[in-house]
Amino acid sequence: MSWTKARIQEWLTSKSVSFEATMVKANLIDIVRQHKREHSDKYVMDEMAMQHGIIVLRLSPYHCELNPIELVWAQAKGYVAKNNKTFKMAEVKKLFEEGLQHTTAEKWSSCIAHIIKEEDKMYGLDNMIDNVSDRFIINVTESDSDDFSSDDE
Repeated sequence: MSWTKARIQEWLTSKSVSFEATMVKANLIDIVRQHKREHSDKYVMDEMAMQHGIIVLRLSPYHCELNPIELVWAQAKGYVAKNNKTFKMAEVKKLFEEGLQHTTAEKWSSCIAHIIKEEDKMYGLDNMIDNVSDRFIINVTESDSDDFSSDDE
């Protein structure tokens, strides 16, 4: 929706999708939605991985607690903080690279196991919320009963 009308038309043209030049932006967006999936961008890395039988898993961008690389970064940054003596960029860079070198396969597996536990907790909470909210339904329609009468009447 943030694209200009001209940019939307350009995208449609580049995908050989027909449209009327006189269409308003809302109509053009509808056409984009109809064709977006078939023209979604493919990433070279995904194609290369697929050739080797590897499936790339995209992680949600707003859930860093579900991304094991965040734990690895934290370990590397902790190594820098513990060992930094001069606070000069050259040393920080060297220490960061050393910190990453300390990330063994066992540490990586531990990070992944931690994330799986966090996912399980979230699934459990999600089910709990669903169960509670399904039982807690408020009916806001009109009623024939006189439940809200006041004593002043």
